[in-house]
This record gives sequence, structure tokens and C-alpha cells, in this order.
Amino acid sequence: MSEDPRDWEVETRLVRGGMDRSGYGEISEALFLTQSFSYENAQAADDRFAGTSPGFIYQRFGNPTTQMFENRLALLEGADVCKATASGMAAVHVAMQGLLKAGDHVVAGRALFGSCRWILSEWLPRFGVETTVVDAIDLESWKNAVRPNTKVFLVESPANPLLEITDIQAVADIAHAAGAKLIVDNVFATPIFQKPLTLGADIVVYSATKHIDGQGRVLGGAILGAEALMNESYKDIIRHTGPALSPFNAWILLKGLETLELRVTRQTENAARLADLIADHPRVRACVYPGRADHPQAEIVKRQMTGGGTVVAFDVGTREAAWNFLDKLAIVDISNNLGDAKSMATHPSTTTHRSMGEEERLKIGLTEGWVRISVGLEGIGDLSRDVSRALDGN
Repeated sequence: MSEDPRDWEVETRLVRGGMDRSGYGEISEALFLTQSFSYENAQAADDRFAGTSPGFIYQRFGNPTTQMFENRLALLEGADVCKATASGMAAVHVAMQGLLKAGDHVVAGRALFGSCRWILSEWLPRFGVETTVVDAIDLESWKNAVRPNTKVFLVESPANPLLEITDIQAVADIAHAAGAKLIVDNVFATPIFQKPLTLGADIVVYSATKHIDGQGRVLGGAILGAEALMNESYKDIIRHTGPALSPFNAWILLKGLETLELRVTRQTENAARLADLIADHPRVRACVYPGRADHPQAEIVKRQMTGGGTVVAFDVGTREAAWNFLDKLAIVDISNNLGDAKSMATHPSTTTHRSMGEEERLKIGLTEGWVRISVGLEGIGDLSRDVSRALDGN
């Protein structure tokens, strides 16, 4: 008896989705460490390159292990197609390049990861593509930024590092009315807590380095969307420019997907409790967490997210106070990564968003007193004690 995997619950999709066993009947997905593939004869090679016969050609084009990862993540996301990349930034870069040409225009939310901002401000202009950045929560700003040559909208929601929430459905409607495509970076929400494609996004991107691996091991990225758009915009650019995910990394990410829901659910529980503790501390000027009722976009959170996520941001006033907090942590690591099983804290102004420049950081409200914590799987008692002690200055 066979079942349609699309009818499975999320947990089942994460463990069994995309499974393609070899003749050996292995339980754990096979790792195919091979650069190329052989053919029975010259005609078979010709047929495969022509696309008239199924099969793999070269690791840069595809690999059985990588394809299992792509199929499993697509099933989880509710996408027709997933294309894996070597890193999250490769996914963001390819996602935009596949939709743009010289003379096109991009509208992007102002609150973006520093490397995303670099692509928009430094890289794309070399190829004749201009960008307008807007206040992502102001729908009129999106409308007013549209030009006749606008082709792409780009947004992070929740945004890095202050967890700003964009109304994805509303921005998608504006983009489509302008004839543009909406790309959503969904890394903070994870595919467990938010489904941008169901909210109108055309393309979803992930840094699989974050929650999907979630254990500090490998880099990876993913681009997901409808079959026609994915084939038209990304098939050739991925084949010929080489942002391929290694089979070993794909295998690690496959194993990460098996426990994704378990990990992010527990991390989110920890984050919610830690956010309450931080918000109540007298030395904290502001605390932002999508799971709290006092989040500035709490109503949007309720509509489009099913969980608050694993990241908390808070303001202690000055760089000195932020650094003092970080330096007094005994359990939580100082690191710019996120989504890991181990809790990590960073000072965005001098790390992840350093390249934005002070003026741009101030436009998104990122002063030097802000700290971002990615909450892990440690005991909440230990985390609470560590954070409280560091906030107390002890």
C-alpha cells in the first residue's frame, strides 16, 4: 500500500519525506560521494544530457543525496521544487540573480542581514540593478517605491536582528500588482512556524546552516517555489554557475531535518521563558520577541506565525553594557550564528550588521545597546541563571 506524502503530518514528512533507498534497503539515507556518473553506452549519455532519459550527470547538476534533501524540504515547505545551495547567502544571491537583469529594480525591506544589504548596495549595481530600501512594516512605503522596472521585492520576516515582522500577504499583493516577484527569507521563523508560499510569496529562501542543521556542523541553503518559476529562473543558473551543495552537507542536513520540529519547539519554549525574564529585568530598556503580546507587530504574528521562534533581542542602553553582558556569560557562547542547539549571543552592531554603517543601523533602530540571543536546548534553569547573572553584572 502506498500513501501520498503530502497527506502526512509534519513530523512524518521530516523523518520520511523524499526517501529514495538504493537496492540495499538502507534505513539511514545513503551518502553518494561522487562527482560524476557513468552511462551504459554513448547513446545513454546523449539521452541523459538531452533530458530525454532520467538520471544524474554531474554533482554540480544534481546528486541522489542532495535530491533527497531537496525533496524532503520541498514537502515540508509545501513547495513544488527545492534547489539546494552551498550556503544561505548563495541561496539569497541566486534567488535574486535568477529573477533580475540589467536595468531592473529591487524593493527591499531595510532590516536585512548585513551580507544581504551588501549584495543589494554593492554587488547588484555593478550589473545595472538598482535597489530601494523601505520600512518593511509600512505598506505605503512599498507601494511608493515601485517603479515600472521593479521586478523583485525582498523581505526578511522576522527580520535580523530586531525581529521586525512584515505582513507577507499584504506585501505580496503589492508586488504582484506591480508585476514583481516576492522573495521571503524565512530563516528566523523556520518552515515549522511560517509558510510564506501560502501567504503569497513566490520564492522562499533558507540558510540551512541555521535551524535545519541546528548543530553547528555544515553550511547549506535552499530556494523553494513553484515548478514553472523554479525551472525558468533557476535551473540553468544553478547548473552553470556552480553554487552546488556538497552531498556530505546534504546528508547532514537530511539528518537535521529529522529532529527539526523537536528542536525548534523546545528552543522556542526556552526562548519564550527567557524573553519574559529579560523583559522584566530593570537594566533592560526594551525586549523584542515575536511570542510576546507586547511585540510591535503582535497582530501580524498571530496571523502568519504559529510560534515565536528561537531568537530574542534586547537593549541594555550602551555598547559598554552590551559587551559587559556578553563577557559575563558562562554558559551561552558569544557567536554570530543562530538556530543552534547551543545558545549563542552576539552584539549585532559590531558583528552581523557591522557592514551596514551607523546611519543605516539607526534607521532600523539598531543602536549599540542591542544584544541578540539565539536560544538553544540547554536547561531553562541554567540559561535563566546565566542570563540573569550577566544582566546583574555579576
